Amino acid sequence: MLGLGSVAKKVFGTPNDRKVKATRPLVEKVNALEAEFEPLSDEDLKVRTADLRARAANGEALDALLPEAFANCREAARRTLGLRAFDVQIMGGIFLHQGNIAEMKTGEGKTLVATFPAYLNALTGKGVHIVTVNDYLAKRDAEWMSKVYGALGMTCGVVYPQQPEAEKRAAYRCDVTYATNNELGFDYLRDNMKSDLKDMFQRDHNYAIVDEVDSILIDEARTPLIISGPAQDRSDLYKTIDAVIPLLQDDHFKLDEKTRNVTYTDEGNEFLENHMAEAGILPEGQTLYDPESTTIVHHVNQGLRAHKLYQRDKDYIVRNDEVVLIDEFTGRMMAGRRLSDGLHQAIEAKEGVNIQPENVTLASVTFQNYFRLYDKLAGMTGTALTEADEFEEIYKLGVVEVPTNKPIARADEHDAVYRTAREKYDAIVAEIAKAHETGQPVLVGTTSIEKSEFLSSLLQKENVAHNVLNARQHEQEAQIVADAGKPGAVTIATNMAGRGTDIQLGGNVDMKVMQALEATPEADPEEVRARIEAETASDKELVKEAGGLFVLATERHESRRIDNQLRGRSGRQGDPGRSAFFLSLEDDLMRIFGSERLDNVLSKLGMKEGEAIIHPWVNKSLEKAQAKVEGRNFDIRKQLLKFDDVMNDQRKVIFGQRREIMEADDLAEIAQDMRHQVIDDLVDQHIPARSYADQWDGEGLYVAVLEQLGLDLPIIGWTEEDGVDDTEIRERLYKASDEFMAGKAAQFGPENMRNIEKQILLQTIDAKWREHLLMLEHLRSVVGFRGYAQRDPLNEYKNEAFQLFEGMLDSLRADVTRKLSQIRPLSEAEQKAMIAQIEAQRSAVQSNAKASPPQGEKQAEAAAPGFVEADPATWGNPGRNDSCPCGSGRKFKHCHGALA
Repeated sequence: MLGLGSVAKKVFGTPNDRKVKATRPLVEKVNALEAEFEPLSDEDLKVRTADLRARAANGEALDALLPEAFANCREAARRTLGLRAFDVQIMGGIFLHQGNIAEMKTGEGKTLVATFPAYLNALTGKGVHIVTVNDYLAKRDAEWMSKVYGALGMTCGVVYPQQPEAEKRAAYRCDVTYATNNELGFDYLRDNMKSDLKDMFQRDHNYAIVDEVDSILIDEARTPLIISGPAQDRSDLYKTIDAVIPLLQDDHFKLDEKTRNVTYTDEGNEFLENHMAEAGILPEGQTLYDPESTTIVHHVNQGLRAHKLYQRDKDYIVRNDEVVLIDEFTGRMMAGRRLSDGLHQAIEAKEGVNIQPENVTLASVTFQNYFRLYDKLAGMTGTALTEADEFEEIYKLGVVEVPTNKPIARADEHDAVYRTAREKYDAIVAEIAKAHETGQPVLVGTTSIEKSEFLSSLLQKENVAHNVLNARQHEQEAQIVADAGKPGAVTIATNMAGRGTDIQLGGNVDMKVMQALEATPEADPEEVRARIEAETASDKELVKEAGGLFVLATERHESRRIDNQLRGRSGRQGDPGRSAFFLSLEDDLMRIFGSERLDNVLSKLGMKEGEAIIHPWVNKSLEKAQAKVEGRNFDIRKQLLKFDDVMNDQRKVIFGQRREIMEADDLAEIAQDMRHQVIDDLVDQHIPARSYADQWDGEGLYVAVLEQLGLDLPIIGWTEEDGVDDTEIRERLYKASDEFMAGKAAQFGPENMRNIEKQILLQTIDAKWREHLLMLEHLRSVVGFRGYAQRDPLNEYKNEAFQLFEGMLDSLRADVTRKLSQIRPLSEAEQKAMIAQIEAQRSAVQSNAKASPPQGEKQAEAAAPGFVEADPATWGNPGRNDSCPCGSGRKFKHCHGALA
């Protein structure tokens, strides 16, 4: 019996079917225009672009221009790349233009799909950003697709880390800009720390197409982007705490793997208190429960987390004497990323590498709030439907499943569950060896570097030739993925498994051609290509006969999407393929989520050594466990976003205010308003409303005005005059301060005064915002405890954050007013002294540079007046990565700055 829902779907179709059906008339319009665009010359395609731009500028809707724009773009791609977009690719482009997420299976050509909506939306002249998951893909896609944009008369650029400023600025000015999510977010933060509009990189946030949208907007959304600066060095504290943690017994702490949380028990606290007191970290008579111990308690907690929750070669690797984090979703190294709040330093202490100083936050933003800046957002991926609710709730993005060009021919087998990990790995090795002998290529998915290398050692014992792709071999990623479809190839990969690079049966022709030409540069490229294409075609047939690519997963991941991504590597464009998951009751997901019941069932069934249970019910129960974890992770992200939304409103105000200041030609009026507001506050404070004259604090007002405004006025006398009220005193102060500042403007000259006001305003805003971010971080870390008093922590955070923000604005006005009142032109003697100081600095830097080239601005700061190369006491405070001022040519941290 079919349920009512199933009957309704049969009659009316699913909502997804109806969306797909609605695009068919548009696809037919694009197809009908093909005959009109094919005969056009290359120059005519560019003329059509100019015509479409003009119509868009005159107010014609982009929806009306879509059929012609898509037809023009399809023709340009056919000519430059030899690729004629399928109807389903045009359909995907339409969904992206409408601001949806297009779910398209692996190998369906998403890279080409993005060019259609990007071209259409770039006609407005506001720029389009195409966002990728890594720098390699950004550069590859930009280089590849720039041929299409160039043929259409449009510019295409790419943004990447450590890019020269002029090049980056030019890339952002292009019609279409390829970049990673990290670089876009960081550039947004950097732009809002600049002091001149000319130095800013980004233009409007008009339209973004996010490739691998699930990875960027879901997986990475739990971690905010932070730009930070160094704080005080606490290496000794981390080392002392690290020495104590291994001494803890099992009853000293509680470990909760489900929530990835670890806490001390009462016994643990008592044990720590004794050891901290012995080590001299905890002052005599002070306990861990005293407010003064907050910092110590915080770092002791981080030390415990570093030892019990973070594992080497799973969560991080140690490389070149530094701890490099591993992305849990992609298995890639995250160079430059550091854990906050002293956790990274605790891991560095645990591993015995150089401990780098903690950082203070200068600016931060979450990916959710960065991507919500765009007027229109779209995305594409092979796996998004499982997270459709989150995309809708957070980003207002619908998910549409685009049909495949050819039916999927992949066979997805039921999961095989073994009692122990040993039995599972024995079965995996046997299965890989069997497929390898038949010439079937195998892609083996693992969840960590450690497990990928363990499996590699097992295959070595069996003499099975294979490649390993994990964060240690990420430089060879493209090569390993290109070879993964060759007959009999065995590739062990972490989750990074080449997102964005197709595994082609028989091997990747372009990669083989490139290698052949590198080996024999004198060979004829066309002959080489023809020979390799023939070889690859024959290899492809062998692989097809062997059953296509076999994806063998060694574990279920927390997220169904990651499993589906791995499955999706096989069966591209209608190719045959096969996928299977081999699990054991000792796997993390099975162990944490209810394996005991399953273990009891398997015991009762009397399963023999090496036997597996294979049943659809097992799949269903596993998917339920995964859905629970996904739900919990969604709640974490939602909570993070709720707290960040509070800060985001304030961030928008501050960043908007900075931009207004940078755009303004004359800030005298803003400075005057601030000054008058400060005067109002001072008068209200010392001459309260509806008070008698004998209650006025004339002396206090005199001191405050002298300090804040730099004005020495007879205020005490004013307060004793008959008939003078607070309004009269305000007016006199307004007038005196305005005349005083007008005199300063005349001394400096109008142009100089404008620049001074601008720089003081921006610098003060930045300093205040940094302090405010630190306050919010501290507030966020303690506000959760309000829940014990039956008060909503989020509401408490909102209220207190608002009060802090108001206080910040008040102190901002006072600081700007005070600084402007204190500036004065330098006397001739002071100017000469300053020039002499700069010259001395320059010559000291140059003499130091002869011994070793300076590295960045910190080297220049170290060579201050009075600098003596042989005397460390005169070196100031060199950065740990700068050249050592002694002239040895080594880094400071490896020379005089080496930790004892």
